[in-house]
Amino acid sequence: MGEHFDLLLAGAGHAHLGVLRQWAVNPKTRPAGHIGLLSADAHAWYSGMLPGLLRGRYALEQCRIGLTELCTAAGVELLLGQACGLEPAAQQLQVSDGRQLQYRYLSLNLGSQPLAPTQYGSGLELLPVKPFSAFIARWQRWQQQPQPLAILGGGAAGVELALALAPQLPALSLLTAGNLLDGHPPALRKRALAYLGKAQVVVQEHCRVDEAQGQHLLSAARVVWRGNRAVIASGASALPWLQACGLACDNQGFVSITASLQSSSHPTVFAVGDCASLAHTPHNGVYAVRQGPVLAHNLAALSEQRALRTYQPQRRALALLATGDGGALASWAGLTFEGQLLGRWKDHLDQSFMRRHGNI
Repeated sequence: MGEHFDLLLAGAGHAHLGVLRQWAVNPKTRPAGHIGLLSADAHAWYSGMLPGLLRGRYALEQCRIGLTELCTAAGVELLLGQACGLEPAAQQLQVSDGRQLQYRYLSLNLGSQPLAPTQYGSGLELLPVKPFSAFIARWQRWQQQPQPLAILGGGAAGVELALALAPQLPALSLLTAGNLLDGHPPALRKRALAYLGKAQVVVQEHCRVDEAQGQHLLSAARVVWRGNRAVIASGASALPWLQACGLACDNQGFVSITASLQSSSHPTVFAVGDCASLAHTPHNGVYAVRQGPVLAHNLAALSEQRALRTYQPQRRALALLATGDGGALASWAGLTFEGQLLGRWKDHLDQSFMRRHGNI
């Protein structure tokens, strides 16, 4: 029998950070009992500041939150380890080092993983942008000997990475399966293409990379890029072990949840952020942050047999994309903007988030 928790939080995503902060600031809202946080890293990384870190605008310590201090303030035991399996019927979470963690209630904020092409042979290093600690460590090694680079993924993450990294590389290509910034207003795509062109980034749209063979990236059996290094910043895909554990999932493998943020099949399990699936809720950090207060209330209410709240996703969200030069692109309600003032606003929002969660 493994260690038992009244409540176990798995993953240190945005929603769980909000929950921990609430408990630290207002201990009366913390549920009673033994609570643990399982995290693969002793720090929580803030993805919004990653482009600034890579461009040299931020130091490493400015982009991550120490979980030891936050957990101590919240009255939560920090457990370092990688979740790798779940038996919801037995209420048991499995850790890659062999530990079995028993729980009464479980909350999952584990994120997702970039969708990687199938790789055959060696010669090409494929580096997923997540987990951030591994990505940053590899990038620091790559910087010692810059080489041409491909970025797979034309969403906001791919665009921001390309604009941050282009000045540091001899050549950079951005390959995307559909239109650049698909799902955003066409005017934002036009602005982004202009910035990428100025940075001499080669953009290949409608180029879904299916395979990596040796040093070649292939799309529909056609070689579309050749080199030694590629970063995977494609759309979110579900964690394989999570979609196979027995929880109800959508057709992409993300955990299906109700408006109370509970698993639709196992009400003792909550899921939020990128690992969860709820109608009208994109895989976007803005939505995960807004789930935090509802999750904090419901985790306490369920254990105390009080009424649960429902999460109502916002109808629209502001998109802010760093342009690498201190500025930003923005879209809101179909309107788009750009400029240095937006970049300063983005910096303010990012740094405010870090202060709220890092200075407890």
